[in-house]
Amino acid sequence: MKSPPPSLRVAAAQLTFADSIESNLAKIESFAKRATRRKADVVLFPEAATTGYACNFANLKRPVLRAALEQIARIGAATGIHLLVGSPVFSGRRLANCLVHFDRGGKIRHCYAKCQLTPADRLVFTPGNAVSLFDIDGVTVTSIICHERRYPELVRLACMAGARIVFHPNAGMDALSVSRKKRNGNDGIATRAFENAVYYVFANSVGPQGGGKWSAGDSKIVEPDMRRLQLADNENEALIVANLNLAKATGKYALESMEHPRFLASTWKRLVREIHAGAKRSLDDFDLPR
Repeated sequence: MKSPPPSLRVAAAQLTFADSIESNLAKIESFAKRATRRKADVVLFPEAATTGYACNFANLKRPVLRAALEQIARIGAATGIHLLVGSPVFSGRRLANCLVHFDRGGKIRHCYAKCQLTPADRLVFTPGNAVSLFDIDGVTVTSIICHERRYPELVRLACMAGARIVFHPNAGMDALSVSRKKRNGNDGIATRAFENAVYYVFANSVGPQGGGKWSAGDSKIVEPDMRRLQLADNENEALIVANLNLAKATGKYALESMEHPRFLASTWKRLVREIHAGAKRSLDDFDLPR
């Protein structure tokens, strides 16, 4: 692994989902090109960006999903930036709700499956069994998906294992009245950044989700001190971009937790070893273009 750079320029794409995979792929390509023009190193897309979250997941076909991921790989290779794209992916005979990392050459390097599922998720998705840990230009990062913001151990363990940026794709499914109340970024995300001393990048969908549900937008990029570098609104598509000074992302509090209380130290260190081992196998169980 090469030495990490002093900074990384990150982008979050806030999308209104289209009514077809083809139209969503066109949006992904458009936003990837916009991120390239704004000199981003990496752009994060929402949960289920390929299909939308109001999709009839039970009817998805394996060749259709593979073709969509192959198209995103071509977009990645053409734009030359890292793409982090939420998508259903087949794991054996079941679907998993995943975030897929395409590197600057369009090659898939990491796939994380959402492990904490909502009741609706459980009807169609199989849960993952790993903590996300991967590399972007020498920077160790992690991801969680949507509902998993309620499970701080997923972030804490990854930061103990070296992650310095959290990438969080989301697709809100609320009544419009609830969605409107979520404005201004007051959703606990800044706390995850502060308690681990890391950066946090959140990309949400925005607007109608189908079935009378809405998504609040509020995509954001947060510093380790909880300051918001960028915040999108809760009505419009947007691409937000920020430079991350990686010297600020120390992971200090997560690392200190590995030492005290002393009776937990050996357990934390064993878990960190298992997380690193799992990261090396992150592509093994998924039907992905190679």
